[in-house]
This record gives sequence, structure tokens and C-alpha cells, in this order.
Amino acid sequence: MKKIFGIVLALSFIAACAAPPTNNEVVTTNRNSAAETAPPAITEADAIAKEKGIWEAIRAKDYESFSNMLASDQIEVLDDGVHDKAASVEGVKQFEPSEVTFSDWKFLSIDRDAFIVAYTVAVKGKYQGKEFPTSSVRGSSVWAYRDKKWVAVFHQECEVKPAPAAAPTRDATPATSPSATPAAAPAPPGPDPIANEKAVWDLFKSKNYEAFGLMLAPDFIEIEPQGFYDKAGSIKGVSMFDASRVELSDWKSAKIDDDAMIVTYTLKGPPFGSAGERHSSIWARRDGKWLAVLHHGGTVVRKPTAPPPSPAASPAAAVSPATKAPAKTP
Repeated sequence: MKKIFGIVLALSFIAACAAPPTNNEVVTTNRNSAAETAPPAITEADAIAKEKGIWEAIRAKDYESFSNMLASDQIEVLDDGVHDKAASVEGVKQFEPSEVTFSDWKFLSIDRDAFIVAYTVAVKGKYQGKEFPTSSVRGSSVWAYRDKKWVAVFHQECEVKPAPAAAPTRDATPATSPSATPAAAPAPPGPDPIANEKAVWDLFKSKNYEAFGLMLAPDFIEIEPQGFYDKAGSIKGVSMFDASRVELSDWKSAKIDDDAMIVTYTLKGPPFGSAGERHSSIWARRDGKWLAVLHHGGTVVRKPTAPPPSPAASPAAAVSPATKAPAKTP
């Protein structure tokens, strides 16, 4: 829940500070071991209930329960930064939602130990004691089964914006035109999500959309301010902009479990503007192949407008109910 906690980009949200993990740092704490008991089957209804439970804990100001629902290495991606669990918990203490309305729920199983929920949420309430009007964001969260319970490990949000006339639709047909310049087939994606993501953007720059499509899972979901897109819509969407001048930076990655990884980073340059946008992707191993299963983009970079609440707080991690958490195709 977009800083559902940092809720609502448009609101001058200031999250706790504390330096985020160093670039390219891979967090591996709290991962599942092969010997751990298999998790109970998770249904879409159960997954949605868990995400709503996080919002309810925030509404009830039950910060202990909220904290207990987050993984120790939880990550939250908001417009003001990439936050860890400590910063996320501190951040929600300044947020008082009075009305919360959900819609557009999406559920995707990553593997037996992890799942994704994505949705749109309209929220009204107070931030730092001041009333704010109803604001809407698109959020995505990742939950993982650890130490015999489900915990949120990632959350990202982006402000809802109207879809442009030429925006791709969910039933859009994949681009079929050949690459502008013949390119050698890229190496198959592997367990390094940063390398995978860089390879994806190299494909965009060479206009090799066919190869890009091969890196996406059949049930891939993309989340953008303008809406939710499936695999076909995402392929069509990336073929509609020039990626030749895009710069990628601020890389961070984290382990969800033995078969899934998170990567988050910043994009600058046309069409992302000078401030840039924060994007994230989830890569999972399916039938021995690493594929992108989710991308969340459109989280516009905004610098905090006030000093952090506490020098002791660490970088807030994307923690939506499950961590807050980005999707312009991977």
C-alpha cells in the first residue's frame, strides 16, 4: 500500500530516513530453507484478506500488529525513496486513514512460498494531523511464507493517472515488427535480477521486442499509473516509446525465496523526466527458467519536504501490506 503507508504520492509524504541498502546489495535474511514445512495453499481470497489486514492495522493504529505482518527485510518503494521496515513502521504512525476503498484486485502466485497482490485504493484521512482529500494509488505487494507464517516483503505504489488515448489495452496485440537492427539473442535470464533488468532495457534500446516477450512469464502483470497490463499489453506499450536515452541507477535487489528475487531502481531521461521514476520487477524461476512475473513503474521520484522523524529510523522498505511496492515491464 503505497506508503500506504507513505500514502499518496501527491501528499508530501516524508518517510523515515536511514540509509537504504548499498547499491547492488542483495538481502538474504529470513529466506526459506528446503527443510521448512510447506506452506498451506493460499487462495486469492486469503491473499486479499491478508493485504486488507495490513490496512486495517494501520487504520486501528495497531502498529505492533502492522510490524508483525512485515518481514524483517521488507522493502517499500515510494516517491520519496526506498524504505526498510523500521522506516515503514514509523511512517504509518503519521498516517490516519478514515475511508479506504479497494478495487481492481489482481492475484498472482509466484511459487509455493510467495504471491503477489495488486490493486487500486482510494484513501481519505489525515497525514501529520492534517486532513487530505481522497487520493488514489495503484499498489502491489509481495508476500512470502517464512518461519511458518505469511509476511509482507515488498510494497510499491504509484499515483493513479488517466490513461492517454494511445495507451495499450489489456488485450493489446504484441508488437510483431522486427527489430530495427538485427541483434544477437540475449543470454537467458538468471538468478541475478539486476543483470536481467539491464538486459531488458538493452532490448528496448535495440527495439528487440520479440526477445523481450520471451523474458516474461505468461501470467506477467505490469502496473503503471494509467492501469494494469498483461504480457501482450506490456510488449505493445514498450514499443511506443524511445528508450535510447534512458539511464538506470540506484540499483537494489533482495531475495524473496530460493526461486524469486526483487529488483528496484531509478529511471531518468525521456520519457521519465529529469527527476526520474522508481521501477521494480519480480523475477521467478519457472520450470528451470528465470522469467519476469511483475513490473511496477510510474513512481515519480520526489525528495522529502521535511527532515526525517528520527535519525534512528532506517530506510523504509517497500512494504505494502506485504511491503509496499513497480511496473513498467521489467
